[in-house]
Amino acid sequence: MIKIPLDVRELEHPKPLELAMKILRELNETNYLYILHRKNPIPLLDFAGEQGFQCLNKEDTHGNWHILITKNKNIDLQTLLNGSFDV
Repeated sequence: MIKIPLDVRELEHPKPLELAMKILRELNETNYLYILHRKNPIPLLDFAGEQGFQCLNKEDTHGNWHILITKNKNIDLQTLLNGSFDV
C-alpha cells in the first residue's frame, strides 16, 4: 500500500477538508490517505464512510489525530496505523 501523507495541523478551515477531498477523488485500491490533524474531522469521515471508504481515526497522547482512509476493504488500517507511530 502506498501512503499519501497530508499534514493539516497548521491549516485553517476549510483548507484541510478541501485538500483531503481532492485526494479522496484520486484514491484507488493500492493507496491510502494518511492525515495528521489537530481535530477529529467528523464531516470528512462521514463523507468518506458514505462513499464506501474504509476509515480509521485515532488521537495520540499529544492531541493529534491520525486519520487513515482507503478504498481497499481488505487492508487492516489498524496495522498500518500501528506501523506509523506509537499511540
